Amino acid sequence: MLKTGLTGSIGMGKTTTAEMFRQAGIPVYDADQTVHQIYGGEAVEPVEHAFPGVTIDGRINRKLLAQKLIDSPSALSILEKIVHPLVHQKELCFLKKQRAAGHRIVILDIPLLFETGRQDLKEDGTRKSESVDCIIVVTAHRDVQKKRVLARSGMTTDKFDLIMNRQLPDVDKCKRAHFLINTDQGIPAAKLQVRDVLRALAYVQR
Repeated sequence: MLKTGLTGSIGMGKTTTAEMFRQAGIPVYDADQTVHQIYGGEAVEPVEHAFPGVTIDGRINRKLLAQKLIDSPSALSILEKIVHPLVHQKELCFLKKQRAAGHRIVILDIPLLFETGRQDLKEDGTRKSESVDCIIVVTAHRDVQKKRVLARSGMTTDKFDLIMNRQLPDVDKCKRAHFLINTDQGIPAAKLQVRDVLRALAYVQR
């Protein structure tokens, strides 16, 4: 089974692109959605312990948590040490299910794919068990990206800068990608690129 990593910086159109793969019949694991789920489940207790006051009605409140991270940027590493293992465990369950179902290609939608080393190899050049087999990067012009992000409800320039500072620059992601999907030209053009990527992946799986 080909584990295909899908990534891209905020505002690039990655979520929309992931949905295009779903519509094409490819199983997609959504790391962001998984975080949303565990913020109402197994992550509540350890996150609340690390960041008191971020829980409302048994769920982690993202706005309160984001404020904690802005106030103390070093707190981000603490949060990641709690959340990443929980998210990865959910991913393993997804992979097991799709492999049993006989799927030959899956998409792993992971915003911080590069930042968490999911593309890395072992010292002997072989792949780590958690590494993806190939990478698709969703990209767009910086001006388009910023306009999209600042149009979101509750988004500010400070929040945008905080997010960008924790993500690998788009130009570096593009250099490391096996495939690029540019969303500058809208959804129809992106769908054509998704189709071309799927044809290439199907060829690899022959």
